[in-house]
Amino acid sequence: MSATEPLALAARAGIHALPVPTPFLVGRVNCYLIEDEPLTLVDTGPNSGKSLDELERALAAHGRTIEELGLIVVTHQHMDHIGLLEIIVRRSGAEVAGLDLLASYLDDFHSSAAADDEFALSLMRRHGVPDDLATALGAVGQAFRAFGSSGRITNPLRDGGELSLRDRRLRVFHRPGHSPSDTIFWDEERRILLAGDHLLAHISSNPLVSRPLSGTSEERPRALLDYIESMRVTRELPAELVLAGHGDPILDHVALIDSRFRMHERRASKMLRMLDEGPLSAYEIAVRMWGNVAVTQAYLTLSEVLGHLDLLRSQERVRELAAGDGDPVRFEATR
Repeated sequence: MSATEPLALAARAGIHALPVPTPFLVGRVNCYLIEDEPLTLVDTGPNSGKSLDELERALAAHGRTIEELGLIVVTHQHMDHIGLLEIIVRRSGAEVAGLDLLASYLDDFHSSAAADDEFALSLMRRHGVPDDLATALGAVGQAFRAFGSSGRITNPLRDGGELSLRDRRLRVFHRPGHSPSDTIFWDEERRILLAGDHLLAHISSNPLVSRPLSGTSEERPRALLDYIESMRVTRELPAELVLAGHGDPILDHVALIDSRFRMHERRASKMLRMLDEGPLSAYEIAVRMWGNVAVTQAYLTLSEVLGHLDLLRSQERVRELAAGDGDPVRFEATR
């Protein structure tokens, strides 16, 4: 089946993919127009004039305008998915539906994002990223905040709850891992899953180590372990079509999830072999795994390493060593 056929199936169900450009390496983000009552948009794209222009053109291709929207559905907190929220709500008066745990985060996005950056900076320094590099990446993160947006969730959704439109009912499931707020929407009648970034066809959704939505945590979040558990539960859904936040639709989510499980095990085993030589920091492992990419994308690759070290720790194959004064945390193999 070609990539266009699943989208045609979705269109017959009243769901239209609206790819919107982003300034990020992941490329375009898929927003989805649901022809129902109220007229619904799932995710918005980042806060940029180019994204807004293309979103308006995409809506116009379906005979719609921003002003006609009655509901905005948020899949998660990342700025490429929520950046135009404030503008769209101001122009349309639309209600906003999103996970209840996300409400306080979106109330003041810029303060939340600043706290995220502080969390990331501390994590990078703790795990061996050189201080000057961590500081530089923090400045980049600050610049990118302009692509995000605050917004008020007027229809808070609970995990396991339901979002009802006139012609369809969407079950709401919290699936943390890629972000703490990842939310998927399951149309059981049509066997269609709106997955946000929980599942992507061509790349593995990065399990970013993120500040908890509560803002506090005694231990570092175990994003990859959360993500693996989320995928295990999603695997059981009898979905025939998964509409993803980036890239093509997914027709066999079970095979995709199984391949992701195998990939994570392979990656964890590769990191374990690196520890045969002796203890290493997460950043040292990242550099050995990805070279210069671990410099330009230090937080992304650091999250990958920490996630797989958490997986190895859960299997009692790795232990974390206490950091010395001024030294990073290191990990060693237990065998």
